[in-house]
Parts: sequence; structure tokens; C-alpha cells
Amino acid sequence: MAIPAVYALYQQGFDIEWVSGKATRSLLESYTWIKVIPVDDKAILLGGLGKRISNIARLWRRLCPRKYDLCATLYYDRRFHLLALPIRARKKVALCRESRASALLPGRHHADEYSRVLLETADACKEESVLPVRPDCLMPSPLPAGKFPRRIAIVPGGASNVLTQQIVRRWPIENYVGLARDLLNRGWEVVLLGGADDNWVKPYFSDLTVTDCIGTLSLPEVISVCDTCDGVVSHDTGPLHLAGLSQASLVGIFGPTDPSSFLPRRPFVVGIWGGQGFACRPCYDGRNFAPCHFNGCMHQVSPELVLRELDRLLTARSQQTPVPWRVVFPDVTSQMTANSELISLTAQKP
Repeated sequence: MAIPAVYALYQQGFDIEWVSGKATRSLLESYTWIKVIPVDDKAILLGGLGKRISNIARLWRRLCPRKYDLCATLYYDRRFHLLALPIRARKKVALCRESRASALLPGRHHADEYSRVLLETADACKEESVLPVRPDCLMPSPLPAGKFPRRIAIVPGGASNVLTQQIVRRWPIENYVGLARDLLNRGWEVVLLGGADDNWVKPYFSDLTVTDCIGTLSLPEVISVCDTCDGVVSHDTGPLHLAGLSQASLVGIFGPTDPSSFLPRRPFVVGIWGGQGFACRPCYDGRNFAPCHFNGCMHQVSPELVLRELDRLLTARSQQTPVPWRVVFPDVTSQMTANSELISLTAQKP
């Protein structure tokens, strides 16, 4: 989501150097205009004192002899601010919650907010969001074209980073299984996408004939595989954003996070925001999630609703009907009616 803002700097004539951990390195390297400076982010964040010092010193030896026009630290975490402290630059930008000018405002798409902060544009009325910037150096998909009427990719795992497992963002695994079964019953191909840490999902699909790509693809290859798919279904996790860089129709499932901030804003994308009527939605404050043990907002999104929205996108695409991105909500009218009747019955008890 920060790439569009950085690309705008590149178009202004700046050379781009991007400090990257292992997880995102391959994606950034698929943009020929980005020079990637790799670091061991796990060692810096989670390693022992010796590993932290040696890796930070290695990075500083690489960066400190240079003088930059701009040093941007697009994190709130103070540790990253300290990491950039000795770097010489005419101007430094860092995210800060105490300043409107350098904070990502809630409810706004992060791509727009990164652009506002990084480019220091006016915080004024703006109708159109910045568009995703697709990599300009993608290899062909390692997954050949299938012999099925449709190919749909699903992302049942994910929702984690170097520091935490954010499982409240996940759509229930049984819903993914039900959706996969419905798609297979149509004679369609179902592709499983995810990283090496998502092997735990495989047993849930053991009795289904799916194409398993979990843990086998680099980030650019995920985009290439999505290009071969008619549609992608994912909750708010990394492959959702990679699919946003592809040509596939995309259904994103949200609950504790606000889709207006994270849903890729391009045609043939729909976000389903569960938790309609929940007082606790959204529970993500930009750093942490509520200690929720039920995940009711994600349970509210049914496989039937996801399949209906997917069909709408696929139909519009086959008819070459342009469809802008949008956010929809579960229909909870019947649920609210049932609750009202329950309250009425309860009130009549002596």
C-alpha cells in the first residue's frame, strides 16, 4: 500500500532505495525501479542482543556513508525510528500518532494516507484514490492454465507477521472448506494460497480435490498465479493485497479491520464487512486487536454471501460490464427481527 506513493517519487526523478526484510524482498525486487537493501528483520526485532547489534551495525555501515534527499520511516514503532536515527538526509519523515500530518487517519485507505504523508500533499477534498501499482517484472505463472470452466483461489490461513499471529482477522476455516466444496461441485478448480506457516490448513481440505500451492510460491508468483484465476477469496491478509495487484476478481472478507482502509481499490473488487450491528467493530486500533475469543464479526459472513458476491463479479466481467470497488454488508434484518421477538417474549414473562 506504500508502493504508489514511492512510485510517485520515482516519477519525480528520485532514485529509490528500500530497506526490506525477507518476507517482502521478492515482491519489491519485482519492481525494476526499486533498489532493495535486505535486512534480517527477525534478528533485529526478535534476536539476542549480539544478533541485534551486528545486524543493525551492518545496515548502518551500508546507509550512513550516503546522504539522502529523504529518509522515510513508515512505521509507528519507535524501534524503526531509532534505526533511522543516524541516517543522513535533508528531510526525514516518520509516522507519528501525535501529529495529524504524519498519522494514517482512520477510515481512509492506507495507500492514500501513505501518499499524503510521504509526498506531503494537502489534506484537502479528494474524490479518487490512488491506484495499485503493479510490478513491472513478473515471471510467468508456475501454475499452468487449467482444464476447468473456472479457477478460484482461496486464502484460508495467513493473518500473521514477524511479531504476532492476528487470528481474529481470519474467516473461519470451516467456511473456506464449505466454499471450496460448493465451487468443486460446480466443476471448478480451487487453488489454495498461503505461506509456509499455513501448512496447518491442509488437513481441513484433505478430502477435497484442490490444487495446493501453500508454501510453494514467492510473493511475485502469487500475483502471477492470481492472474490465471477468475477470482480470489481472502480475508484481510497479505495475499489479499497481492491479489489486488493481479487481474483477478477479488472478494475480501473483513471484520475487526475496516475495509475502507485496506481493501484494494481497483475495479472488480468487493469487500464484505462482517459484524453489522456490532458495537465492537472495528476493534483494530492500528497496533492491536481486542482480545476476542469468538470472532463473531467474521462468523457473520456466510459462504453463501461470499459465493453470491463472487458470482456477481464473475458475471459482470464475462459481460464486460465495468464494476468499481465497493463494500457490502451481511443482511442481518432477519436476525434482528428474531432478536426483537426474543426480547418481546422475555419481557412478557412474569
